[in-house]
Amino acid sequence: MTMSFKIGNVNINGTLVLGPMAGVTDLPYRLLCKEMGADLIYTEMVSAKGIYYNNKNTGLLLEVEEKERPVALQFFGADPDIMGSMAAKIEERNFDILDINMGCPVPKVVNNGEGSALLKNHQLAGKIVSSVTKAIEKPVTVKIRIGFGEKDCKIVDLAKRLEDSGAKAIGVHGRTREQYYSGKADWDSIAAVKEAVSVPVIGNGDVVTPEDAKAMLEHTGCDGVMIARGARGNPWIFQQIKHYFKTGEHLQRPDGKQVVDMILRHGKLQAEFKGEYVGIREMRKHVAWYTSGYKNSAKLRSKVNEIETYEDLQVLMKAFLDMQMEWD
Repeated sequence: MTMSFKIGNVNINGTLVLGPMAGVTDLPYRLLCKEMGADLIYTEMVSAKGIYYNNKNTGLLLEVEEKERPVALQFFGADPDIMGSMAAKIEERNFDILDINMGCPVPKVVNNGEGSALLKNHQLAGKIVSSVTKAIEKPVTVKIRIGFGEKDCKIVDLAKRLEDSGAKAIGVHGRTREQYYSGKADWDSIAAVKEAVSVPVIGNGDVVTPEDAKAMLEHTGCDGVMIARGARGNPWIFQQIKHYFKTGEHLQRPDGKQVVDMILRHGKLQAEFKGEYVGIREMRKHVAWYTSGYKNSAKLRSKVNEIETYEDLQVLMKAFLDMQMEWD
């Protein structure tokens, strides 16, 4: 197994990648995952049109801190000219790689011809990549799924076209758009892409344990393993996988005190970055993910939607510890 790879001129000193998740992989969460061992980090999706029209919410999405690098800023859109010009406009920002999203399955994205919709139009997909690669010096990568529907998985043809258009790496989620996140990820299709292209391939789908990460690398031959939903409420997953790769042994799951410490740190970062009103409300879903699997966690989660301040979060976390929860 390779334990490092290169995307353009960017060295990735490991194989573990934090995948992009809207509403999850914001700056505070990315910092925690970086500390826990993520080797390459993806931002949330940023709309090229949002930059074009100076959308007020886009600024926060573009914030990247030095200590989280290398970072792939994820970009989406369907107009080659706008994609190219907006890529040039933001190139001086503090990211290393520009990743074009061609995998998002959400209807409001797909209905605009963006995200997974591009899986149905290989020619336009190639034009977008070509336009962006000509507009900037930083390496451009693409994240795709294995097709739109079950019968149109011409994934290898698309991957070759993207490489020919200038993509320096390809991330492959082993599901179709119609699957969303259901069913089993098709790792054979990821392996087929790896076999067909000469640029690095990052495999994505169904990696939630250290064994999964090892199996993904061995089965597909991919250069990196992308972990997305498996990292929700579990930034420790990167540390756990690295320990397993090194020793063949499992780290113990974090205990209640470690979970509480992480939640409070996360909450503090959120409040500082987004303001207490927004930041703490956004923590509600994170707390539910962090505490999933504990006895009495349902009782805790019924209260989490009432928290509005950092102090509320501290009180709730004290109650969490007082219940002396243990992993099932």
